[in-house]
Amino acid sequence: MKLVLFGSSIVSAYWNGAATYYRGICKAMHARGHEVIFVEPELYERQCHRDLAADPPYAVVRVCRDWDDLARELDRARGAELVAKCSGVGGWDLELARGVLELQRPGTLVAFWDVDAPQTLGEAFGEDPAATDTFRALIPRYDLILLYGGGPPVQRAYARLGQSAAHPIYNAVDPDDYFPVPADPARACDLIFMGNRMPDREERVRSLFFRAAELAPELRFILGGEGWGGCQLPPNVQWIGHVPTAEHRAWNCSARVVLNVNRDAMAAYGYSPPTRVFEAAGCGCCLITDAWQGVEAFLEPGRDVLVAASAEEIVGHLRATSPKRAQEIGAAARARVLADHTYTGRAELLEQVLEAALDDQRAIAL
Repeated sequence: MKLVLFGSSIVSAYWNGAATYYRGICKAMHARGHEVIFVEPELYERQCHRDLAADPPYAVVRVCRDWDDLARELDRARGAELVAKCSGVGGWDLELARGVLELQRPGTLVAFWDVDAPQTLGEAFGEDPAATDTFRALIPRYDLILLYGGGPPVQRAYARLGQSAAHPIYNAVDPDDYFPVPADPARACDLIFMGNRMPDREERVRSLFFRAAELAPELRFILGGEGWGGCQLPPNVQWIGHVPTAEHRAWNCSARVVLNVNRDAMAAYGYSPPTRVFEAAGCGCCLITDAWQGVEAFLEPGRDVLVAASAEEIVGHLRATSPKRAQEIGAAARARVLADHTYTGRAELLEQVLEAALDDQRAIAL
């Protein structure tokens, strides 16, 4: 199959949390014999902060400067088995959402690939249901909705908007990129959190990560990600700025424990493990995650992952988890994700979803 994706960026993770997800899916689909083209606009200085110096061998990358370039790529996508508009491109989103629908025909599936369902659904439900010029009006027209996260709650929400063909293709780990490496003493800490400062996550980071640092002044905390430079940090928190994906392994493996904090809406919907969950597990790291519905569908609490609903519980885990116990939890997490949560497995599922949808198209055409 030929797959054409219009997304934020596959070559840069700068202000772009979906980059490693796109890479994992595209790499695994290419390995299964499919042709992948990824189209991305030149926005937010992402091309100046590329994580991939060269375009990846598993996808043709086409960088567009303006709408004219994007329109040409839409035209070139005609005849592909899948043309997907991903959420959060950051420019010309509604135009692209309409543009891919114009390519819909027998043999070509058009999809909306939602990598931020809480944001998408919040905006869609806020639109006038009677209006015809909104994204909400487009939702029922897609052949498929593909979901980075959200699970049953997001599927039900899309059904209320008139779209029943919503399929989770969850985050996962690429074992070629995320694996244990020796700890770097210069990066050692008790707890690390890596995530950009986002309006709907900041308060949770403050109440969980910052507060935990205040409650445990004897422990060392590291904060990675953009946007935190102007914040007053507890004295035992070191901010290291944007962490390129090539450095994720070293930072994760040098911490005794890695923290995940979901954004508000993602925690509310549940079934939304961010990429950092699988990446940390792939590195064999002990992970503490904030509490959210569905975590047990991915990792077993107490065995593969530690779950905390408050800063006090985070500190309790840190003080009760020796380096040896942290290694045991990390090893269990790595075994679990390698067995159940690789991009190879996600690609197999995606292939099944696409083939079934194409079969349905053919049956209707007969």
